[in-house]
Parts: sequence; structure tokens; C-alpha cells
Amino acid sequence: MANVLVFAETRGVALRKVALEATTAARALADATGGGEVHALVAGPPGVGAVAEQLGKHGADVVVVVEHAGLANFNCEVAAASVAARVKGASYRAVLLGFSAQGRDVGPRVAVKLDAPIVADVTAIQAATGDSLIVQHPGYANKVIATLEVKSPLAVLSVRPSAITAQAAERTARVDTMAPAADPAASRVMVKEVVEGGKGKIDLGDAPVIVAGGRGLKAAENFKIVEELAAAFGNAAVGATRAVTDDGWRPHSDQIGQTGRQVSPQLYVAVGISGAIQHLAGMRTSKTIVAINKDKEAPIFKVADYGIVGDVMEVVPALTKAVHEAKAGH
Repeated sequence: MANVLVFAETRGVALRKVALEATTAARALADATGGGEVHALVAGPPGVGAVAEQLGKHGADVVVVVEHAGLANFNCEVAAASVAARVKGASYRAVLLGFSAQGRDVGPRVAVKLDAPIVADVTAIQAATGDSLIVQHPGYANKVIATLEVKSPLAVLSVRPSAITAQAAERTARVDTMAPAADPAASRVMVKEVVEGGKGKIDLGDAPVIVAGGRGLKAAENFKIVEELAAAFGNAAVGATRAVTDDGWRPHSDQIGQTGRQVSPQLYVAVGISGAIQHLAGMRTSKTIVAINKDKEAPIFKVADYGIVGDVMEVVPALTKAVHEAKAGH
């Protein structure tokens, strides 16, 4: 049997969606490699251990709780040291974590500490024979999906947010407590303050629906039709292209693309977006893509599942009205 360890990402004492997705992936991998256990490690301030039940419901057999008052803010050095210490003290087939801001920071540090190979931005994982794992990873700005064989008794894998759907796998998780493997007060890099943008809004990485706007909206004030459509869905976040954020129409935290956020929602609505390769790199793996653009030759239509050729100022309000009517049961 081969156990799998998950670094379960939190913000304060709250579990992030990507932690449940990584746990789901770990459960499938552990079952495929002989019915091993899934262990999930959480590091945070006192009270973070309360997420153990939620992790158990998604397949974790053991939740390793690292609580310390000095971990009120994310600490990459303590997180990486604690994950590596746990792995060295037991036997694991793989370490899984999210390909998020935290995951991009922790994953490479863990790989170096364990002298293990790392594959980032993974969209699928399956066991192979012996010490091999087969993973899929988007390449060339998401133009291709590369299938990689990782030959190692231990591998570090970071999972693209929303690429794997979190699923229930009911277990009553056992809880292990563990002291931080490094002193938070001695860290070379410390987060002094976290400033949240768009508080109360759905994060792009967590949203099942994203409505994104581009220069086809022609002016910053026209972004209101994007916001109204997102509000109509009720579970949608608002995104934007780099050109729009560079022009100051939207904050850079809304940028989707190669140099912005990479997302894979269930539904992606592209409003007035031409489909430059840099933008496609950030959203091409979305489950369903709807494109609205007046230019029928726009590259976005080549990746869209559904395309609407028309003026966004006419199409989007009509779509918003239709969503409201559908939700009202009309």
C-alpha cells in the first residue's frame, strides 16, 4: 500500500477549495496504488484543526494539524519544512498540493528538501507500474496536453485549481498533532499583512462560473454589463484580459492569462475578448467556454464550445435577462 500526503491549503482557519481538489486526487491515487491512506497536513493558527472533518469527508484518513500562533499568516518556510519532516518520518508515494500562489511557493521547496521530482500544473494523475506515475500537464500555452511519466518512488505534484472536481469520499479522519518543523519567528520571509481585494466576492480560483471582459467592451464603464451577468448567475466571478487591466479598467487581480490567473471553471463566458494566445493560456482548460464577439474571425471562437457573433452591448444584457428568467422558473 502507498500512502499519499496532501498539503491542504488554508487561509487563516478556513480551508481553500483547491485543498479539497488535491485531497480528491490523492484519494484516487491512493486507491489505485493498493488502497493506501491519504494524509492531509494543515498549518495555521490555533483553531485550524477544525477543518479535519471536512477533509475526512473528501477522503482523508489522517489529518496532520500544525497549529502555532505565529502561523496566522501563511509562512512558506514553515509549511515546506513541516511537509518535508512528515514525509521523512513516514512512507509516502507522493505529495500533492494545489498549483496556487501558496502551492507554487511550497511545492519546489518540498521537492528540494526531499530530493524528489516535481511536476507543476497537473490536470490528471494515474498510477503506473512500479515506481512510475503518469500525469498530464498543459504545455505551449495550453495548446497541447503533455503526458509525462514520473519515475521515482516519491513525487511532488501540484494540481491545477478546478482541473479536478472535489468529490465526497466519507471517512472519519484521525487527527495527529505536530509541532512546526521550523520556528515561525525565525523565518527569513514573513507575511506582515494580507490585504484582501474585492472582499465578499468570489475568488477567481474558486468560482464555478467566470464572466470575463476584454477591450471589445470599449470603455471601463461598460464593464457593468459583465458584472450584471456575473451577478445574475449568483456564483460567478468577474475576470479580465491583460489589455484591460493594463488600461486600468480593472484591478490586476482580475487578470486571467499567462501572466495572470490560470482558471478552469465549469463555465467561462468571454465578453468582447479576441482570444490572444496569452489569454487562452489562462482559461483554455475551462469545462465549457462561451464566446461573445462581433468579429466572427476572432481566435476565441476556435476554443469556444458556443459562440455568439454580435454586439456585446446587445447580447450580454439579453443573456443576463435570460439567466434571471431561467432562475425564476419562467
